[in-house]
Amino acid sequence: MSSRSLWLRCETKEFERRSALTPTTSKTLIDAGFKIFVERDEQRIFDDAEYEAVGCTLVDNNSWPRAPTNIPIIGLKELEESTEPLPHTHIQFAHCYKQQAGWSKVLSRFYRGNGTLYDLEFLTDPTGRRVAAFGYHAGFAGAAAGALALAAERKNEKLGLLTPFANEDDMVRTVRDRFGGSGKGIKALVIGALGRCGRGAVDLFRKIGLDEDDILKWDLEETKKGGPFQEILDVDIFVNCIYLTSKIPSFVNHETIRVAGEKRRLSVVVDVSCDTTNPNNPIPIYNINTTFSQPTVPVEVG
Repeated sequence: MSSRSLWLRCETKEFERRSALTPTTSKTLIDAGFKIFVERDEQRIFDDAEYEAVGCTLVDNNSWPRAPTNIPIIGLKELEESTEPLPHTHIQFAHCYKQQAGWSKVLSRFYRGNGTLYDLEFLTDPTGRRVAAFGYHAGFAGAAAGALALAAERKNEKLGLLTPFANEDDMVRTVRDRFGGSGKGIKALVIGALGRCGRGAVDLFRKIGLDEDDILKWDLEETKKGGPFQEILDVDIFVNCIYLTSKIPSFVNHETIRVAGEKRRLSVVVDVSCDTTNPNNPIPIYNINTTFSQPTVPVEVG
């Protein structure tokens, strides 16, 4: 791997505005002796000019396949599906080391191209703690989407296209407004509440007005007895923020939902962990990944 250059590719997933490198981080790398190539990208939250202003070299959108193979390609989300061999070194979230759908096809591209994959999910510090993990705002935004879905359901509507908010205050205000000014009376359960992601979900619920006693904060201690958990069926919104490393008992499943019948309070499941296609998925009640344009999928309730 070249230690002096990085190529920031564009993100091709629809509505993905995040970036693996910010202009500030790019400037830090440049000051340390790196040359940073940045693909032009109108979708990215940062303007191209912000990268150019700190000394990055702008290149054409989605041009990384033509980049010199000694320059590592850094991105955030997985590449578009293809059978083309990959000769570069790629740094990204690849979603293939837990036997997710299509994992062998992804890895075969690197094998056939003699390329290398550095999966950000498994980047750890000397203590074994993940360095690049879903953070506070993943849980915060996920909980907000769940609250919006609940508000829509209460009006017998389906949540439609999710569009970016200008800032956190705008998001919180919008969610509160959907409940007439406050989310007071809503009950939520967050599993993984002590982690970065879980803390974000908890804070969103606080900011939209839920009473503290109506936010159930679960982590390893509360789940060690093994599911399924009746408590999940007794709240309006369940948010899953765990990091799955092995098979565990289901948190909730079709049978527990069916048995609960009309006594079930649960209306919305927010699966921030998103192990949808993982064979060890602890929420085996759906198998379709949602999108910004279709942010919810119905669950069979019996």
